Amino acid sequence: MKKKILLNLSLVLMALPFSTARAQNPVIGGLFSADPTARVFNDKVYIYPSHDIPAPEGQRQDWFCMADYHVFSSSDLVEWTDHGVILTQEVVPWGKPDGYSMWAPDCVCKNGTYYFYFPNAPQNGFGFAIGVATSQRPEGPFTCEPQPIAGVSGIDPCVLVDDDGAAYIYWSGMGIRGAKLKDNMLELDGELQTITLPPPRQQEGQPKRQLQPRRMLVGGQEMEGLPEGFKEGPYAFKQGGHYYLTFPWVRTEGGTETLAYAMSDSPLGPWQFKGIIMAEHANGCWTNHHSITQYRGQWYLFYHHNDYSPSMDKRRSVCIDKLSFNSDGTIREVKPTLRGVGICPATRQLEVDRYSEAASDVTTVYHDTLHTFRGWYAQLPHKGSWLRFADVDFSMLKSGAYAVATVKAQANTSFTIRERNAKGKVLARFEMTVMSEQGPFRRDRRGQWLTLTAPLQHTPTGTADLCVVCDDEGIDVDWVMFKNRPDYFTSVTATAAPAQPDEQGFIRRWTLLEPIRHDIRSNTMLTDTYLDAQFSKEQFKGQFDDTRTPRDGDKVKVNGQTLKWHAIESNTYNVRLFRFADLVGTQTYNSMFLGTAVIECADELSNVRLAAGSNGASVWWFNGQRVLTLDGDRRMVEDDGVSGRLTLKQGRNVVRFAIMNGPGLSDFCVRFVDERGKPVTGYSVR
Repeated sequence: MKKKILLNLSLVLMALPFSTARAQNPVIGGLFSADPTARVFNDKVYIYPSHDIPAPEGQRQDWFCMADYHVFSSSDLVEWTDHGVILTQEVVPWGKPDGYSMWAPDCVCKNGTYYFYFPNAPQNGFGFAIGVATSQRPEGPFTCEPQPIAGVSGIDPCVLVDDDGAAYIYWSGMGIRGAKLKDNMLELDGELQTITLPPPRQQEGQPKRQLQPRRMLVGGQEMEGLPEGFKEGPYAFKQGGHYYLTFPWVRTEGGTETLAYAMSDSPLGPWQFKGIIMAEHANGCWTNHHSITQYRGQWYLFYHHNDYSPSMDKRRSVCIDKLSFNSDGTIREVKPTLRGVGICPATRQLEVDRYSEAASDVTTVYHDTLHTFRGWYAQLPHKGSWLRFADVDFSMLKSGAYAVATVKAQANTSFTIRERNAKGKVLARFEMTVMSEQGPFRRDRRGQWLTLTAPLQHTPTGTADLCVVCDDEGIDVDWVMFKNRPDYFTSVTATAAPAQPDEQGFIRRWTLLEPIRHDIRSNTMLTDTYLDAQFSKEQFKGQFDDTRTPRDGDKVKVNGQTLKWHAIESNTYNVRLFRFADLVGTQTYNSMFLGTAVIECADELSNVRLAAGSNGASVWWFNGQRVLTLDGDRRMVEDDGVSGRLTLKQGRNVVRFAIMNGPGLSDFCVRFVDERGKPVTGYSVR
């Protein structure tokens, strides 16, 4: 039996959270990732990339340097999880522990076992060899075989498991080669031959010596029918009865890599060359490497680009775009995008600098050219500049949701988020001088990043595109997102069972009247005298009649305006009146709030006190008697004021309040306490 080497679990290092969770290209941030092989296991997509790192001292500084492998997974192509390091060069028993040659890998599953194929520089010999590590889970831990696959000398392994269970391996080395694997997935199925290679070239500057020819064990066959020119990185798959062999290909002398493909009726060819899947990178990045995978009915191209390393194309990052086929099985050329794939929830940060489409004057700029993983922002320099970000899921937004954006401008300006295009329905409008969530006040911090909020004026149905439009002077935009306001209240139906005070005794069930407009120049005017005059005035007929308490949906007229009562249950101990006003669509500031609670007691409770706190001045009535006043400019504090002794009589009792709110964010809390200040809870609230 072959002896296997088990990876030290201490080497399974978990990546930092910032290297996960991206929906836009590149999909992996925080570390460099290249040569992505994507596989679907257990209804998840797993990406097995190589990992570019800066070359340590003693290594060639302008070349590829790779020492380990990570694996990433996603169930929606939006949120990606880094499962950490699954293999390092130090633990490969046959490899050089300092070879830095762990290039493009692959992983397949057969009979419940996951086989991870990877290249590495061998300790003894020259060139590259292909090793195998196995696991019972797609994310590892993996156990490394003690020897590489005999007869495979090269890089970039790919394995195709056919419909009948037969497996074929492809690799780059002396052209692109392929062979059938034995059932154990660890050996080539077929005879191997020994070939003699010419001696290696004499290295410049080295002492002259006699170099001997080299002997190599070779298996498989060269794939026939492929075009002339440099080729590497084979990836084979089957679709619609056709076999596809895809590969990076340099089609012009001195050029950079395209992604190309050929088709066949057999897994090992001969192949018929068909053309290009993706053209050369526009910025001159020399390599591209890829895989093609179907997930939930859609085909995707996984590839790499040097987005995070614009001055060094040996530091790449994984990208994804959709792929499709013509009716004859040929592949339509894929144009790389910034937006990438996946439907983004509106409630996560949408990095709109990775736009789907933009006006010709829109550009993207690195936040920090030295720390490129900080990403980009979009510059919309003129009035009318716009960008479109596709496929945003708005279905989770509720009434009262709002928009958030991180922006920068050199002058006071405004911008709009619209649905679909630059002339679509307005979702939210932002003014650089207003922070609507915190109240109206000026923000004149030019040239600094600000996070602004704006109410949502329109909510798209389901999935839609959004468009950011500059309405005035130029604006820089980093990201936008949409947030639901917390569920501060639950509606109470007429048939609802009586409520209990919470464990601290706070009353959460109330019937609240929509706020009455009441202009207050300053909270300093909320004196006892002023409050007496305001709160003793009847706002509507029957206001002080406790025998007829309001019910949900009742309406009254105040100053010629029809207002409605709402029966609610507060989800927090402090009843946030300004959130209530926002919920019913009326003014949150300069308001008078009225509310009522009906208390039912099975037995009489004597010597209790009503204890209240309010943001804004308030007056409290108990069974028709005014028992507590909180005047002046207040902040809500538990038990800020306490009444004299009261008796909760057996049966029905009524608590009413009036709160005057100027420019503050009003809320209140109220409960009954005993002589020791402990909460009283032996009653129910209707």
